[in-house]
Amino acid sequence: MHDLTSLESEGFVVSSELSRIDFEIVYRWIAVESYWAKGRSMATVRTSFENSRPFCVYVGDQQVACSRVVTDEATFAWICDVFVDEAFRARGIGTWMVGEAVTWCTSIGLKRAILATRDAHGVYERLGFRALAKPERWMEIDTR
Repeated sequence: MHDLTSLESEGFVVSSELSRIDFEIVYRWIAVESYWAKGRSMATVRTSFENSRPFCVYVGDQQVACSRVVTDEATFAWICDVFVDEAFRARGIGTWMVGEAVTWCTSIGLKRAILATRDAHGVYERLGFRALAKPERWMEIDTR
């Protein structure tokens, strides 16, 4: 895994600029390659990012990762749609990107952030995430 200094020295940057997002690539990652959102429409992918705070990674003009924060910017955030292009995995890019999202959440005073993962618990634990303390309090409606 590369450290932040190494990634930056290699030209990687994290950006929240919506105008920089390559929606063709993000659509493929989220709606075709991800395990959690197969079949999502392009319109849904675009709208979900437009109505969230994106955190994406680029090297030069090439987008190599994406994520978004769904939040009220006052009390709560959900970090989701975290995806790193397969060619760039195992370099710490996803950890860095989500870490930047967590830092932003903290900087605006949010006290709670959540995310869900099938297989990257250890990655997110390094950023301070833990299993829900009281999962019995959480409920959902899932009509997928």
